[in-house]
Amino acid sequence: MLELNKENFDQEVLQAAGPVIVDFWGTKCEPCKALMPDVERLAEQYKDKMKFCKLNTTENRRLAISQKVMGLPTFIVYKNGEKVKEISGADNCTPDTIENLIKENI
Repeated sequence: MLELNKENFDQEVLQAAGPVIVDFWGTKCEPCKALMPDVERLAEQYKDKMKFCKLNTTENRRLAISQKVMGLPTFIVYKNGEKVKEISGADNCTPDTIENLIKENI
């Protein structure tokens, strides 16, 4: 998974061709950390169909706010630079819902 920050977000996400999923997570977010192995498995499984990125909101707070990320964990799918689908919150972000989000947008 590609680590995002303010220097590469525009190029890797907003200017990317094809679908991109971004995992917005934080160092103090236990549900985020619990999901990480599943997200990395999904990234490996679907890497040929979608670009997988993650953004540490603790280190990139302004960037997260600019994307209207108000809670964690949050997963956003972008297509051609446009936000097309988002899920957030520990109850909504499960390995199954994340995989469904991927399948809906590839």
